Amino acid sequence: MEATITAAYLRLYHCKGIGQLQFSRLLKQAGNISALLDSSDEWLQSLGMNPGQISLLRRSQGSASMESKLEEDLCWQQSQGNAIVGYESADYPPLLRTTDFPPPLLFAVGDASVLSAAALGIVGSRKASEYGGRNAYWMAHELSHAGLLICSGMAKGIDTQAHKGALAASGVTVAVMGTGIDICYPSANRKLAEQIAVNGVLISEFPLGSPPRASKFPQRNRIISGMSLGTLVVEATAHSGSLITARLAMEENRDVFAFPGCISSQLSRGCHRLIKEGAKLVEEPADILEELGMKSKAGESREATTNSTGKNPDAEAPSLNEDEASIMRLIGGNNCLMQTLLDGSGFSLQQLNALLLHLEMLGLVRAEGGRFSCTNPAL
Repeated sequence: MEATITAAYLRLYHCKGIGQLQFSRLLKQAGNISALLDSSDEWLQSLGMNPGQISLLRRSQGSASMESKLEEDLCWQQSQGNAIVGYESADYPPLLRTTDFPPPLLFAVGDASVLSAAALGIVGSRKASEYGGRNAYWMAHELSHAGLLICSGMAKGIDTQAHKGALAASGVTVAVMGTGIDICYPSANRKLAEQIAVNGVLISEFPLGSPPRASKFPQRNRIISGMSLGTLVVEATAHSGSLITARLAMEENRDVFAFPGCISSQLSRGCHRLIKEGAKLVEEPADILEELGMKSKAGESREATTNSTGKNPDAEAPSLNEDEASIMRLIGGNNCLMQTLLDGSGFSLQQLNALLLHLEMLGLVRAEGGRFSCTNPAL
C-alpha cells in the first residue's frame, strides 16, 4: 500500500474513539480506506457513528500519543521483511476479508504475498500426546506438499508440529500470533518463528508490543479459521480453545475436520464431539484434499501397491530375515512415520530405506501419505 494509505489505516487503528469492531464494519461497507474517509456524514451516521466519532475520522492528525504510535509502526515497517497489510491490500487473505469481523490491518513478518494462497488451519492441544503431535506433523507435511498453505497459531503442541511439518515438506506456513508481531510467544518457539519468517509469514492484528493475554487467543483464532478453506482439529479436550476455532469455521460455513483418537483419552473428547456434531472424520491427508477438490500427491494406494508389485497383500508372508521381521513387528497395525521407525529400530536412514523398499516390493508394506503400514497386519 502507498505510504499515505498506510498512514490513514494506522491513524484510525490507533484512534481510541473508534474501536476495531467499528473500524472493521466501516471498511467492509466502504470497501477501502479512501472511500471511507470520503463518505458523507449522513452515511456514517447510518452505520452508527456519532458526531464525535465522525469528527475523529475527519482529523488529518491525531493526538501526540497517536502520532507517536503511527511513527513507530511506520519505522518498524521499514525493516526488511516487515509489512503492514491493510484490508484493501492485494496481500490481504481473500477469505478473511469475507468474514463478519475482518481485522482492519495485519502486521506481517516474512513473505506477505503467501497470504493469498489456499490455506488450511491446523489446531489442537498445547499439551499434545505423541500420537497427536505425530499426526499433526504428518498431516501438515502431506497437505503442504499438496500445495496448501498451513495456518496455525505457533502455540506449543499441535500448532508447533503443524508448522514444523509444513516446513519439512519445503512448503509455506503462516503463524497467526496472539501477541504483537514483535513479541515471540512462547519464547521457546523463537527459532521456529525465524524459520517461518523465511519460509512463510508471521501475522498479528495486535499493536506492536502487545503482551500475551488469555483474551487475545480466542480473538486470534478467528483469523486462523477465517483465512482458511477448512480447519483440522487434531487433538483437543472437551473444553479446548481449538473448539472455538472450529465453531468459528462452522459459522463462516467453512469445512471442519477432526482426527479421531482413543476413546479413553481426554485429548480425544473434543475431536469426537466435533465428529458427532458433523465435522468430517479424517484418517489421512487424502480425505481433506478430496473434500477440498484437490489432487493428492501421496503415495500409491493399497491397490496400486498390489498391482505394481504383483503381490497379493492378503497372501501368506514370505520368509523374512531378522531385520525385516523386526520392522514388520515395529509397524504392526500402525501407520508409522519414518522418524518413528528410525527411533524404534535403531537402523540408520539408509538401512531403513533399503529394508522398507524390499518389504514394499514383497507387497508386505505400503507407503501412503508419508506413513508406512502393513498390507496385512495379521501376518
